Order: sequence, then C-alpha cells, then structure tokens
Amino acid sequence: MRIAVFQVEGLTVRGEVVGEEAVGLGRRWPLSQVKLLAPVRPTKIVCLGRNYAAHARELGNDLPERPLLFFKPPSAVIGPGEAIVLPPSPRVDYEGELAVVIGRRCRNVRPDQASQVILGYTCLNDVTDREAQGWEGNWVRAKGFDTSCPIGPWIVTPDELSFPLTVETYVNGELRQRGSTDELLFPIPEVIAEISSVMTLEEGDVIATGTPAGVGPLHPGDTVEVRISGIGSLKNPVKGG
Repeated sequence: MRIAVFQVEGLTVRGEVVGEEAVGLGRRWPLSQVKLLAPVRPTKIVCLGRNYAAHARELGNDLPERPLLFFKPPSAVIGPGEAIVLPPSPRVDYEGELAVVIGRRCRNVRPDQASQVILGYTCLNDVTDREAQGWEGNWVRAKGFDTSCPIGPWIVTPDELSFPLTVETYVNGELRQRGSTDELLFPIPEVIAEISSVMTLEEGDVIATGTPAGVGPLHPGDTVEVRISGIGSLKNPVKGG
C-alpha cells in the first residue's frame, strides 16, 4: 500500500495511491489532478548522524560508537513540490535519506520487535545549514529551520518493499548521491530499539536513517530530488530566503 495525503476539489484527503490514481473517500482521481502533501505530520523527527561510513569520512568525522541522534521539529516538514527556502548561509546542503514512519505508540522496543511498530517508509531530505552546523554543537539552527525537512511522496508499507533499498539524490537532474541501505552502520531494528529506550515514539513519528556520501550545496533555482527504489521520488524546488 502507498499511503498518501493529498488535496483535491478543496478537500484534504488521507487515502492511498493505486497505480496512477489517488483513492480516498470512496472516490478516485487521476494522480496528475491532485496535490500531494507531506504524508505524515510527526510529533518529532529523530535523525541519525554519520550512519553511512563514507559520508562520515567525507566530512572528516569519526564513526559513532552508538547511533548519533538529533531532532528536526515538526515545523520543518514540507511535502512534495513545496519550496525549500534557504536561510542566509554560504552553504546549505541536501542530504537524501530513507525515513521510517512509526505506526503505533511504543517504548522499549527490542530489535526483534521493531517490524511490529513500523507503518512504512518514505523519502526524506535532511536539508542542512552547513555553516551553522560548524559552530553550533546541538545543530538546532543547522537542522531545524523552516522547510528543512521535505518528506514524501507517500508512505510505502513494508510488505511492498524488498531490502536493501537504493537511495539517490539528484540536483537539476544530475546524480549527486547513491547509496544502499545495506551500508547503514546501525540497522533500522537497532536504531528503533535505541531511540525507544530513551523516549516514547508516537504514531506518525519519523526516523531519518542517515545519508550516503555525496552531500553538496543547494542554490536558488535548483530542483533537488530524492529517489528511493521501491518508494518513489521526492522533488522540491529551491529558492532564496
């Protein structure tokens, strides 16, 4: 199943995408006639830093001994086609990632139970103010500014996917990142166990699993696209603030 939220005929509908149609409220519309929104509105987005060895190396960082966690606020979320608005910074980077969407409230989940709390998977762009990240230890400004968390285009349920998944990022149609989820330093069940040992995960919360090597800057006028095999494409224009 591809779970989607979309606008059509003045309505906001939570439904699904079947083939080239958006389905909800007992009706069907051609996908081309609806506006896809962010498929989830989480209470929190928990992100993994340096979860691909090659990405850690490209930024000159050591590999973490435990999952390195940080937050993005819900206010950072935008959907497919919405503009990423760059903050006043000399460098703001794209970071394409696989995101896990939690399906029910949970705490202290064992790795062997993790599949029971996953609603599905989607694409996420962890847009990052690299200058702010350099001077601010907790990364609040670097990772939390408005529009810094595109999510979409929909949530694909686990039964529809076959791992490993390929994660790619394109800027203006040019491939910039390519990685595989079998390169994750900390696999998804271990990550869910670690996070849920510290905090309660709520239904709809999002875990961003980290970005492959190849991060780079965005500029006004760019179009950035995150593609994940089996899921689809998340595309956003970029404009200056």
